[in-house]
Amino acid sequence: MPKAVVCRELGPPERLCLETFPPAPLGQGQVRVAIHAAGINFPDILMAAGEYQLKPELPFTPGVEAAGEVIELDGSAKGVAVGDRVIVKMRYGAYAEEAVVTPSQLTPLPSTFDYAEGATFLAAHGTAYHALIDRGEVKPGEVLLVHGAGGGVGLAAVEIGKMLGATVIAAASSEEKLAVAQGRGADHAVLYAREPFRDAVKRITDGRGADVVFDPVGGEIFENSLRCIAWGARILVIGFTGGIGLARTNLLLIKGASVLGVRAGEAARRNPSAGEARIKALSKWAEAGKIRPNVSHRLPLENYAQAMRLLIDRKAIGRVALMMR
Repeated sequence: MPKAVVCRELGPPERLCLETFPPAPLGQGQVRVAIHAAGINFPDILMAAGEYQLKPELPFTPGVEAAGEVIELDGSAKGVAVGDRVIVKMRYGAYAEEAVVTPSQLTPLPSTFDYAEGATFLAAHGTAYHALIDRGEVKPGEVLLVHGAGGGVGLAAVEIGKMLGATVIAAASSEEKLAVAQGRGADHAVLYAREPFRDAVKRITDGRGADVVFDPVGGEIFENSLRCIAWGARILVIGFTGGIGLARTNLLLIKGASVLGVRAGEAARRNPSAGEARIKALSKWAEAGKIRPNVSHRLPLENYAQAMRLLIDRKAIGRVALMMR
């Protein structure tokens, strides 16, 4: 019988357990996917702890994205065939050896990707796309400051920002992370421990500041970002891995700046056509070799807690994948 990681009690990753379960029956129009890899994302960790906006009824299986092969389909399922290599989009349930989903949850796996890359693609790159294109409207020649540039969503923002013609300043916590960010196109690298990043941004921009700030960290990072922005800047709030940041409204007023919340998944649910356009563009870029997840760790399914801890302890560079096969 297939295995899945199950959350029966809210808390840290170590409270999750690995269980076997009977295969779920196919409903009308549904398909069964043998999952080969699942991506680890911060919402998985928060959901298991009961700290995410979506709170599934217990018990549930974490995981919002996976990749695998279609192995069975209901006769009324359209647009998919047995043997298709696919990316699976889920609200939860990806940390499992198989999943029953609808064809609308599937996206063809780019031919340039392996399963681990496919399982770590759409959440991070989709968020970066929605942030920089839909919300931030980044223009060629603008200065983009990317915080947490060694993380999955940060590296995606570096890649896409560079494609959009921005001058990208990557800020991260280690030289190793910055080296990867520069390999993905960052024009400037800022090590948090070496120099206050707001001073570095002012130095790099000759005092002008950043036009767009991509912030998945929050806390003091968000607050200090307000002190190194240009006139009309857009601050993109991606998440709060470093805590909730407080906005000094006088700084926003003085710079004519905007703070924009970024929820890529919710935006796609409210506007499916925009979500489809996003996936189409990302898939095209992936096939052309312009974007690719950096998967720093690939661990077997039974090491789910260790894999989640890599994100919590900020030891991952880019993405972490659970491997089922």
